[in-house]
Amino acid sequence: MKIGIIGSGHVGLVTGACFADLGNEVICMDHDIAKIKLLKRGKALFYEPGLRELVQKNMSKGRIHFTTSISDTVRFAKVIFLCVGTPPKANGEADLAAIQRVAEAIGRNLNGYRLIVEKSTVPVETGSRIYKMIAENCARKISFDIASNAEFLREGSAVKDFYSPDRIVIGVESAKAKSLLLQIYKPFKVPILITDVKSAELIKHAANSFLAMKISYINLMSQICEKVGANVEKVAEGMGGDHRIGKAFLNAGIGFGGSCFPKDLSAFIAITERLQIPSDLLKVVVAINESQQKYFLMKAEQGLEKIKGKKIALLGLSFKPDTDDLRNAPAMDIAEELKAKGARLIAYDPCAMPAAKKLLKGMQFAENAYEACRDADACFILTEWREFRELDLKRLKKLLKHPIVIDGRNIYDPELMKKNGLRYYSIGRREV
Repeated sequence: MKIGIIGSGHVGLVTGACFADLGNEVICMDHDIAKIKLLKRGKALFYEPGLRELVQKNMSKGRIHFTTSISDTVRFAKVIFLCVGTPPKANGEADLAAIQRVAEAIGRNLNGYRLIVEKSTVPVETGSRIYKMIAENCARKISFDIASNAEFLREGSAVKDFYSPDRIVIGVESAKAKSLLLQIYKPFKVPILITDVKSAELIKHAANSFLAMKISYINLMSQICEKVGANVEKVAEGMGGDHRIGKAFLNAGIGFGGSCFPKDLSAFIAITERLQIPSDLLKVVVAINESQQKYFLMKAEQGLEKIKGKKIALLGLSFKPDTDDLRNAPAMDIAEELKAKGARLIAYDPCAMPAAKKLLKGMQFAENAYEACRDADACFILTEWREFRELDLKRLKKLLKHPIVIDGRNIYDPELMKKNGLRYYSIGRREV
């Protein structure tokens, strides 16, 4: 299959590289000239395990190409996946300006049947808008189809998620579109849900909002647990043991971030309000998530007695491990709040520091976790990177000026920390 990818960011590049690795001929397009130049040299623009090797492998086999030309992409590909950004506007709505520009350009360059597939997360009814924009910009009557094929790629495990999805969701309105997408996904031995375009568009927003709700729910429980002296991990284990609930996304912490959950929640709230449907449940999910960072800062002030003038080591800046993405990262917001309160900060993150240095001014950065903790009044764990789970706790205690660890991700056993002489504060568990 000849496949076009419009938008070579996280979703587009992973999708394109993986489709190429399955034997398809892929062209990835992006308007960013500098980005395409780097990709042509086999360099990925962000950290994602296994992606750079995948790009280089399929470039050497001639199965993936990069271009800044949308006309070349449209003329080359039989199936075109739209992977452009849909960032939130000030009012929370998804900004579809990039989708509109691409749809109009596709219409101007259409020279035969094409299947245009929404891969970006878009509001319900966007497919109808795309169809209209393409048709209005097409000089002659050429048949084409619009489909929806939401991505469920998690940053840090996107390549793995592509090859081993829980399910594949396809929204189509014609037999031809259905046949083409089933042909593309033939190598996958997983359930494929075939539905209409509008239902498929809703599935991504509905799924992400529900998962965000689970996180906010367990974070609410963590605050209750601390008030009464219970253990949120045991509560989560008891809840998750019920197959109707499941164990996933029941880890208490400092809240969710990244490019998906916050954006998709705000967009879904905007959708419900446009449809005049109450969105109170979704708004509370957002409010709890924001309150969890404040709760962590309150815990930090209790542990340190005061923040002003204290040297604090921050371990982790990215919104989750195995990615360098700082978008809506709780650690970044906490760092800014600590700076505003007069703390002296020194941070370490295995991958996100180059980007963080551009965003976080007035703070130091260390070469590793131990250097960050040297002579610090406390260590704050803000991202659950694997290397932080494997720290030498005796060495950590010796390096810290005061043996205080405030863990926003609950990566350690409180009793283990106590045995190593550390004052340990975590989320939803008793302090030791």
